[in-house]
Amino acid sequence: MITTAPADFRAALPAGGRLIGLDVGTKTIGTALCDAGWSFASPASLIRRSKFTRDKAALAELIAKQQVKGLVIGLPLNLDGTDSPRTQSTRAFARNCDDMGFPILLWDERWSTVAVERTLIEQDFSRARRAEMIDNMAAAHILQAAIDALVNV
Repeated sequence: MITTAPADFRAALPAGGRLIGLDVGTKTIGTALCDAGWSFASPASLIRRSKFTRDKAALAELIAKQQVKGLVIGLPLNLDGTDSPRTQSTRAFARNCDDMGFPILLWDERWSTVAVERTLIEQDFSRARRAEMIDNMAAAHILQAAIDALVNV
């Protein structure tokens, strides 16, 4: 099941459980995990993109290891809310992950990278260190926004 509706995603997970957040880029997939009670999200490991089958295997390994029950994938919409080529690519990624058997929530991520970048700049991280951290932190930002919405559904 793939949805953009938090209520539908919540209904697919009546017992809650750990969630994984993904920031799907062309070179990397940033990941983040939350606790089973959906209180807080934190950055996890970075997956370097290669062939989709390898990307999916790395993701499946992380999901199994962390006992994940659902996926939250950042959806990079245009500022006006319309789809872009990256949005279409992310939707295709979600469709290709659908056979993993987990509910998938596509979450609007328009401002996640900008927000994370500002935070890292304020904390005086170097440009190189920011580049290392940004994808996983963006995934955590996406996941935190989603779980904040889910607990209020």
